[in-house]
Amino acid sequence: MHGKTWVLSLLLLLDLGLGFQKVLPPPCESQIYCHGKLLYQVQMAKLFHDDKQFVDMPLSKTPDQVLHSFEELASVHNDSIPKPLLQEFVRNNFLEAWQELQPWTPGDWKDSPQFLQNISDAKLRAWAGDLHQLWKKLGKKIKPEVLNQPECFSLIYSKHPFIVPGGRFAEFYYWDSYWVMEGLLLSEMPETVKGMLQNFLDLVKIYGHIPNGGRVYYIQRSQPPLLALMMDRYLTHTNDTAFLRENIGILALELSFWSEKRSVKVSSKGKSYVLNRYYVPYGGPRPESFSKDTELATTLPEGDREALWAELKAGAESGWDFSSRWLSGGQNPDSLSSIRTSKLVPVDLNAFLCQAEELMGSFYFRLGDDFQATKYRNLRAQRMEAMKDILWDEEKGVWFDYDLENGKRNPEFYPSNLTPLWAGCFSDPAASDKALKYLEDIQILNYKHGIPTSLRKTGQQWDFPNAWAPLQDLVIRGLAKSSSLRTQEVAFQLAQNWIRTNFDVYSKTLAMYEKYDISNGGQPGGGGEYEVQEGFGWTNGVVLMLLDHYGDRLTSGAWSALQEPHYLLVALVLNLLQWWW
Repeated sequence: MHGKTWVLSLLLLLDLGLGFQKVLPPPCESQIYCHGKLLYQVQMAKLFHDDKQFVDMPLSKTPDQVLHSFEELASVHNDSIPKPLLQEFVRNNFLEAWQELQPWTPGDWKDSPQFLQNISDAKLRAWAGDLHQLWKKLGKKIKPEVLNQPECFSLIYSKHPFIVPGGRFAEFYYWDSYWVMEGLLLSEMPETVKGMLQNFLDLVKIYGHIPNGGRVYYIQRSQPPLLALMMDRYLTHTNDTAFLRENIGILALELSFWSEKRSVKVSSKGKSYVLNRYYVPYGGPRPESFSKDTELATTLPEGDREALWAELKAGAESGWDFSSRWLSGGQNPDSLSSIRTSKLVPVDLNAFLCQAEELMGSFYFRLGDDFQATKYRNLRAQRMEAMKDILWDEEKGVWFDYDLENGKRNPEFYPSNLTPLWAGCFSDPAASDKALKYLEDIQILNYKHGIPTSLRKTGQQWDFPNAWAPLQDLVIRGLAKSSSLRTQEVAFQLAQNWIRTNFDVYSKTLAMYEKYDISNGGQPGGGGEYEVQEGFGWTNGVVLMLLDHYGDRLTSGAWSALQEPHYLLVALVLNLLQWWW
């Protein structure tokens, strides 16, 4: 079965209650959007500045008609169609990208959510109001024809409207949506969050996991698993236990995907553990970056190319696409051709899963299922032991990714090294204070415009000098949970740095960005495979979270050297006072 027939059959099976676990589709088989001669010729001809634009264009005819027309054209030109004829072919058979989405104003949007009143600085309060307005700009609804003719679109149909990141990202993305939801909940929009959650739960029913994003070419890979956390945040704001009860099995199914498809055994000191990694066992170039992946592969022997493409997809699954974090550091340490994502056990992925296991235990306990609650508590305990033995570095006082091939930790700095603090997955009461010393020792706190994504400048977007909103959140909230006033004060100062960077750039451009270059006073980020994008869902969400948490203290203006108290001195005084009390 294919296309519309397959989708309708699936929906029928779901309606009949015949068990979604047995009805899983294969990876994307579209000979237009995922692989095949047509995709190859169009993308390698570089008809568009961005490869993603082509695979986001709906068909104006049926796939069979389009493929038949292409085969006829290709046969006339011996499979080497001149660029002008390819351009004409695309014009005749495709519609403009992103036409399948229509603007949508969330029904639960309101003018003045309460959290705005908690922001003391008038300029920051007005800015937060602007960001609250952006939810309407970023709201999208899928047109009915995507459900009626799914084979003519790369967009995956979602029943409920949603918030997109912005720019070229005109569909949902998995881990982006967590920080978007945090912002929406502050904006008192729980119904919008529930609809987005329901979309994700529906996807797990169909695919067994949540795809990287809302396009068929993303089906082979997922993204950092934050679905249980999304549910927890929604429940905190609504106490909608009935919704949890209806969907607890689907939450469990998603975690099963990670345990069954993304686990790896690791041994240390004669003991064997099971942890998780990003791993996509499918080759072929990514359709949305087809020409770049194909050209990169030409730098390798032919026998190594499929492995390269699989590792690129694993890097995309990590959300860090791309970073020195995944590179080998060999003869060409900054070359993307050395990517080896699946050979590393990432700190953040395992912290996310550890947190999800804790949440699942609490969910089942809430629902009165002690057996399942105990199961997930035990899984969390096993993972925490494994993370301590495999990922924790007592000397440095932080966690590091584990290199499976070399049998050792990767000692490089990445903000993800502190994710267990954010996720609450550690047993050492002094862990946050040790992590603070680690940040001080490697001088991360000297960066006044945000926490860098790494200390290596490779030209990749998840490296220096870029800083990303979710990574600021991982570090800031991780440190803020400390019982030490000094560590809490450092968390505040990091929040102040990030707010000022975002506010200063917004004041100049009237735009929010997906990433920021913090090397020269703070400006929109760069590097990677595409131009920096405006919007921007998760950046807005993190800013609103920080403004809500520290709204009585954050300021919009830069302090002069005489006015600015040195935060470490303030923190030291606070620590001494805490000790004295």
